Formats: sequence, C-alpha cells, structure tokens
Amino acid sequence: MPSDREIAGKRLTGHGSTKGFPGRRNAPFGVLLLALACLCLPDAQALAQSETAEEKGLRIARETSARNDGFGDFTAGLTMVLRDRHGRESIRKMRFKVLEVPGDGDKSLFVFDQPRAVRGTALLTHGHINTQDDQWLYLPALKRVKRINASRRSGSFMGSEFSYEDMSSPEVEEYTYKYLRDETCGKLTCTVIEQVPLDEESGYSRKVLWQDTGELRTWKMELYDRKGAHLKTLTFAGYRQYLDRYWRATEQTMVNHLTGASTVLKWTGFRFRTDLDHSEFTQTALRRVR
Repeated sequence: MPSDREIAGKRLTGHGSTKGFPGRRNAPFGVLLLALACLCLPDAQALAQSETAEEKGLRIARETSARNDGFGDFTAGLTMVLRDRHGRESIRKMRFKVLEVPGDGDKSLFVFDQPRAVRGTALLTHGHINTQDDQWLYLPALKRVKRINASRRSGSFMGSEFSYEDMSSPEVEEYTYKYLRDETCGKLTCTVIEQVPLDEESGYSRKVLWQDTGELRTWKMELYDRKGAHLKTLTFAGYRQYLDRYWRATEQTMVNHLTGASTVLKWTGFRFRTDLDHSEFTQTALRRVR
C-alpha cells in the first residue's frame, strides 16, 4: 500500500485545480493500488482502523488531490446567475482558463464578456503551496490592475455570493482535516470531512465537505464564518468526466444563509490540454484581455 509520504510526494510533483471550484485532483492508479494492497496485506484493514480521524481526513484529502494531477490545462465558458432574496436575477458571462503548475498552485484567469458594463474585467490568480495566493483584478474602465490584498479576499467577487477566496484553487497543505462520518447522499455514500484553514486571514473558520466514496467528487460544502456561524452552502451538480479521468461539475450553487441571496455558476465547453502558456497568466496579459 502506498504510504502517506508517497502519496504526498505524488501530490507535490504536479497538481491541478478549484478553491471551492470546480472539484479538484483525481489520481487514476491510486485506488487500484490501494485495493490490491488490501488484498495482499492481511493487516491492511487493521491499519486503516487504527487511523485517527485527523489522519483519515488528511489521507482522503491527499487522495482527492492526487486523482486530479496531470490535467495540464483546461478552458471553459461560464454563466453567472445572481439572485437576490426576492428572486430577481442578473446574468453575467465569462471565460475561464487554468494552467497546472507542478510544484506550486495553479494559475487561473476569469474574463467577463457580458454585460457591457463589466466587459473586459478580469481576475488573475496565482495559487501557492503554504503561502497566500496572489490575486489581481483588472478594471478596464480605469485601465488599472488592482492587487487583492489578503485582508480583502473574503469580500464579494463582482457582487456574487462567491468571495475572492472562493475563486482560488485549494491546496492540501492549506488546511487541517478531520474525518467526521459516512452518510447517504442521494443514491451515493458520502464521506463527511471537516477542513480548518491554516491561513489566519481566511474568511472561514472551517468548511465541511461531502464527497462520494467512489470517485471522491465533492457534492456539498458548508462554509462557516470566523465566528463559527454557518454562513454559506455550496452545492455541485451535473458532473461529467473528461479524458476518462477528470471529473468536473457543470453547475455550482452558492447560497448565503445570512442574506438569502444566491449565485449559480453554469460551466460549459470544457476543453483540456489546449497548450496554454505561462505568458497568458501575467499582469501584463491582463491589460490585453479582450
């Protein structure tokens, strides 16, 4: 059976990503090797049972991350539907692309196309391991690139119920973990795991995730504010598999329990391994976005 150190090593040699986004990391051979090890080692079950809740939570997080390694890059179209507590809607359309960076966090770029008032607005994120992510917002009306300070990452992203923090790709090393329980979720069985951010500037005190035990896809995430109150719930739907390996949800819904407002992200046109280049994810490139 691969050790935690071996699994972690695979994780650090390449990754891919969605901090709340779009589920992350899926490793094709990890489950097969684990199953074979269980058949060959008579004490494997005993070893699994000896895990603490924290060790089990971390192991599942590492496996989830490893399963998504190696995707390279992908692009997609995105429709954002904002609803207030009275059900009134406004719609925005965007483009999204992400580049996997071995040994570090992913680079991603959101570009707004509609409505005209926000056309050309773009959010660039450079994810990092063990350090805070870098984020920049380009505002075409001002022709200015604005850095998103760590203290502002809990703020609303373009008036939505997603924060700037939510728009980054999560890394295993950014949280502590605790396995809580297994329970039925629809027709599936889900593992429920608590994540606690290590970043003191995070807008969340903890997150609770529901992942199916088969493919480790995230179906629900509860987000708690710094005071421990249940602030928001993010749900995922319409998963599709790409390249016979990578699962992506086609719809994500974030509900704010404090305001009653919600935001739906609808993803279309996923394309993988499109030969994106690092030069497309720079502050200079932000100013040339069309």
